[in-house]
Amino acid sequence: MLPSCSPPKSAPHNHPVPSGRFEKSLYDLIQGLRNHKGTEKEYIQKSLKECRVEVRSQDMDVKATALLKLIYLEMVGHDMSWASFHVLEVMSSPKYAQKRVGYLGAVQSFRTDTEVLMLATNLLKKDLSAAAPTVMSLPIATLPHVITPSLALSTLSDLLPRLSHSHANIRKKTLVTLYRLALVYPEALRAAWPKIKERLMDAEEDPSVTAAIVNVVCELGWRRPHDFLPLAPRLFELLVDGGNNWMAIKLIKLFATLTPLEPRLVKKLLPPLTNIIRTTPAMSLLYECINGIIQGGILGSSDDTDTEEIATLCVTKLRGMIIMNGDPNLKYVALLAFNKIVLTHSYLVSQQEDVILDCIDSPDITIRIQALDLVQGMVTSDNLVSIVSRLMKQLKTALPSKAKLEAALDSTDASADSDEETQQAASAASNKNAMPIPEDYRIDVIGRILFMSSKGNFANIVDFDWYIDVLTQLVRMTPVPRSNEGDAEAAANKRSAASVSEKIGNELRNVAVKVRAMRHSVLRASESILSQLIADTPAGHSITSQALKSVAWLLGEYAGILSTPEDTMNSLLQLTTRTAKPDVAAVVVHAIAKVFASMTGNESEPWTGERKTRTSLLLARILHSMEPLILNPNLEVQERAVEFTELLKLTAEATSGQPASTDEESQDPPLLLTQAIPSLFNGGELNSVAAGAQLNVPIPDGLDLDEPIHSDLNNLLAKADLIAIDVDDSDEFEVYYHQRPAPTSVSSSAPAISRLVEPEENAGASYQQPSEDSYLDADIIARRKAERVERNKDDPFYIGSDNVPQTSNSIHNILQNSNGPDLDIDAIPIMELDLDKLNAPAPITAQRSPAKPRQRVVIAADETLQGGDGSPRNYDSENNSDSLAKGKARRLKQSLLQVDSSTIGSFSLEGEPKGGFDHEQQQREEAEMQQAMQEVERLRLEMQRANERIQVAQGVDAEGTVIKKKKKKKPATATKPDDDAAGVEAVKTKKKKVKKAAPAEDGDAAAAGAGDGVAVIAAKKKKKKKPVAEAETGDA
Repeated sequence: MLPSCSPPKSAPHNHPVPSGRFEKSLYDLIQGLRNHKGTEKEYIQKSLKECRVEVRSQDMDVKATALLKLIYLEMVGHDMSWASFHVLEVMSSPKYAQKRVGYLGAVQSFRTDTEVLMLATNLLKKDLSAAAPTVMSLPIATLPHVITPSLALSTLSDLLPRLSHSHANIRKKTLVTLYRLALVYPEALRAAWPKIKERLMDAEEDPSVTAAIVNVVCELGWRRPHDFLPLAPRLFELLVDGGNNWMAIKLIKLFATLTPLEPRLVKKLLPPLTNIIRTTPAMSLLYECINGIIQGGILGSSDDTDTEEIATLCVTKLRGMIIMNGDPNLKYVALLAFNKIVLTHSYLVSQQEDVILDCIDSPDITIRIQALDLVQGMVTSDNLVSIVSRLMKQLKTALPSKAKLEAALDSTDASADSDEETQQAASAASNKNAMPIPEDYRIDVIGRILFMSSKGNFANIVDFDWYIDVLTQLVRMTPVPRSNEGDAEAAANKRSAASVSEKIGNELRNVAVKVRAMRHSVLRASESILSQLIADTPAGHSITSQALKSVAWLLGEYAGILSTPEDTMNSLLQLTTRTAKPDVAAVVVHAIAKVFASMTGNESEPWTGERKTRTSLLLARILHSMEPLILNPNLEVQERAVEFTELLKLTAEATSGQPASTDEESQDPPLLLTQAIPSLFNGGELNSVAAGAQLNVPIPDGLDLDEPIHSDLNNLLAKADLIAIDVDDSDEFEVYYHQRPAPTSVSSSAPAISRLVEPEENAGASYQQPSEDSYLDADIIARRKAERVERNKDDPFYIGSDNVPQTSNSIHNILQNSNGPDLDIDAIPIMELDLDKLNAPAPITAQRSPAKPRQRVVIAADETLQGGDGSPRNYDSENNSDSLAKGKARRLKQSLLQVDSSTIGSFSLEGEPKGGFDHEQQQREEAEMQQAMQEVERLRLEMQRANERIQVAQGVDAEGTVIKKKKKKKPATATKPDDDAAGVEAVKTKKKKVKKAAPAEDGDAAAAGAGDGVAVIAAKKKKKKKPVAEAETGDA
């Protein structure tokens, strides 16, 4: 069905529209596209075919309408670069409505590599010089989208006069266009800067033009702030009296780059910025003021009085942005500003701990991460426990619903006194839905907890027992790596989970190595972690936690202080077949040998039959568990297993051959048990080594680190890669070590409804600091309570719970022995009261809440070699300031306009250009070139007149020298100089001969000049007659 549309009214009468054909307008195209739902592609293709025909029409109205439809379809996603020449045709239309469509098509379709862009240069220059402001605005608005260096050079001289145009709109657009030109052709900025500066200093300038100048100056100021420092008085005046919030934001950003260069600006800027912060209702301006104060270094200035006042004001306003506004964007930018203030005024930010910790539980993950960054920077020994407790509680709520319900029930059983309370707690736990937390966020939180706690060599740790319990709980909370090898994200999460579990194990090892007093607690926690991991992993599955590496090392290194060596040995023997990582298996083999040496290497214990039997059975179990590791594919594991297996076989033979002690005869245990094996591990104590200690190790003389290990190493490695070993499918070794067993249970197979039930958070916990019950498991809580009761049983000020049996302490015994079973009130001694002392004024002391006493422990420092500071090398990493500057420089090269703008900062606006563009010099050169062309034209006319005079003087008529007819005539063989007609013909013939002999040498010309007069005339015709002939032909 054809749409009801009439032909364009402006169509000329000499080009009638064919009958039965009506061009569709843009409105008809959009309406038809909406009417063809489901068949949009076919309709668009049909419309494109029609536009291809219409755009070739001679009617400019039809061409412009077709171009407008193509522009709309190009916005939808269909290319119109093929119509670039038709766009140029519409741009050249004298009608403004059509010209506007053409320029819109150029903006939409032209690129820097468009071929017809070179043809549009003269059109752009012509329209830039148009009298009508509407026409002049079209090329000004189009140039930023199609600009190239050559086009910028060509149009710059036409754009600069527009800065003095009478219309403010033209001046404003020209300023923005010049900035776009400067991005691709920086020398344009030097030519335009005097006029831009003049417009900025003009107090009577239109506010919109001033705002445009401020925008341009702000964009250029962060590249070369030195050039704009002289403008500070005028910019300060605009900041105080401007009244435009957006211009004030730009000015504040500009001053933030100028204050480091001129410190005196700080005192000048503080009053207006403080006034804006206190009075403005605009949140955007408020944040930019605070951000400008931070980036400008005002908070770090030497004047402490003003700095403290403005810092307190900024922190107060940022707190209000978080509390009073529910907009997550404002919360995010406020936390961003807090992260910058904490570097200079951490104590002010730490006072907002309650507000910041609330942001940790925000449903927006970006706000959470910013809050974590802030918390990580403001942590101290006073607030570490509260911050870590809050994060631990958040992690525990993210556990699977079944595990959380069991943990809640266990915790309730340990604290509740009746079954009714237990049922109420369980029902509450099943009705509360906790917010889901991504796995990568949980891993990030665990990493931040470890960083905050270990910061400064455990400087913020007050209670190491609490920290060890937190590490034990973190091992249980670490996400279990999923074995989904096809998913790249799952593989990345698997590596992250393994990395963070390894960090937890390393923290346990660091505490045990550096804090001697805590080694018993660390060993107890390691035993608990090992038994928990074995119990939680289903039979037939490998234990994937990387914390096992450090746990096994601790159990072996400090085997002498194990509480239950037999249970630890049983757990380690189970790990030989249940660990999936070769590095963990290698450590487990060593740990088994160390624990065995500790269990059987006591020389003072008599060699009885019971000890002999116990040792023989233990050796048999160890040898049986070691046998699979002898064939392990990993060479490290295989080497250690073979070494210790052979050593233990010799020990077993010595044990069986050594008779047990009797009442009549005492026997010594085998020396292999008491001396040989323990001597392997009884060396110096292993201490922590500083990170940069390796730098202080001197390189031995004669060691060339650049020398290859082998002269033909590459060939050897290539041959090794080509060796192929045939593997039998029925090989038990291959099946056992390289084929994954089928899982017995998959956690993702549970129905989705089971994941919706979440336990309720502990409502009775403290708002500031969650109780330990909210983030520690029940077994850890019960053990901590028992230790606390045992530790405080003799404390007369400690009130224990009623369900714990109380033992008589020393004070109770004294009262009981002195007064008998019944307490005599009269027997209580009365303190002497001196009334005279009451009149004396008591010293007034500030009452402070008693802080928790710090645990008296000695933390060993990292060891390093003398002769160096032990600081690591300044590697070119992403955290290095040099690489950060390089990365920033790389980012400067590519702006939002997709233009390389790095060259703008390479030159100064002041001074003489160095090989670049100078507008005034270009004008001088053009004027000199015009004068030179006029001089050349004058000399040419003089030579022409002189040539005519020579011909007339030699008897040649002036009329006869003009050759108008180009007829081919046979060359004359002989001419008579006395005949006038023959002389004219001789001149013509001689002219043709001279044209053929044009490349003759000077000597030939001289020889020709020595001949008769006719030859001389012909030579002069060859030089000057041709342009005269052409000019006279044009006149004819």
